[in-house]
Amino acid sequence: MCRAWRRILLVASAWALVFQVGSAAARAHCDTLSGPVIQDARRALEAGDLAPVLKWVAPADEAAIREAFTRVTTVRKQGDQARELADRYFFETVVRIHRAGEGAPFEGLRSAASIPTLVAAADAALASGSSESLARELTGSVSKELNKRFQAALLLKAHAEDSPHAGRAFVAAYVDYVHFVEGLSGIVEGAGHRQEEGVSPHAH
Repeated sequence: MCRAWRRILLVASAWALVFQVGSAAARAHCDTLSGPVIQDARRALEAGDLAPVLKWVAPADEAAIREAFTRVTTVRKQGDQARELADRYFFETVVRIHRAGEGAPFEGLRSAASIPTLVAAADAALASGSSESLARELTGSVSKELNKRFQAALLLKAHAEDSPHAGRAFVAAYVDYVHFVEGLSGIVEGAGHRQEEGVSPHAH
């Protein structure tokens, strides 16, 4: 992949992080019922094998997960209602411990509808083995957001000297526009620096 295309993807990823995910980024999507943590928890329960789940928790937390898994496996045999309650308990336990390992609070499980569109697309791309569709969606979103801020600043710039009020309106639009670009630039340059040093950025 050429350097220019890598840069476009980094900008797109940066925009997705800063503007699409927004404050939800801190919560990520590990606490959603269709997120990767609970998908692996479901696999573990269906197979009777805890292996898929352990990668989501620190070694120090394995004992707690194993204990919960043992209890849940026993309860699940007592009927459909017991199985449903036991599964929910296991999902909540795994997600709570996973989030605690990230230094994040657990506020309950969320529905699949709460996952930001681009985050869901990122998971879908990984599942399909191709990032082409995700890259197109991200770059389109970046272009749209950048152009919206650029056009607003450009329009107000033409009247910035008409009055203090008009000037302040331009300054507000200018700050929004430049901060958008600065935010993307900082993330792109930081990611590029880490890649040159062979350091992988923390992804989750």
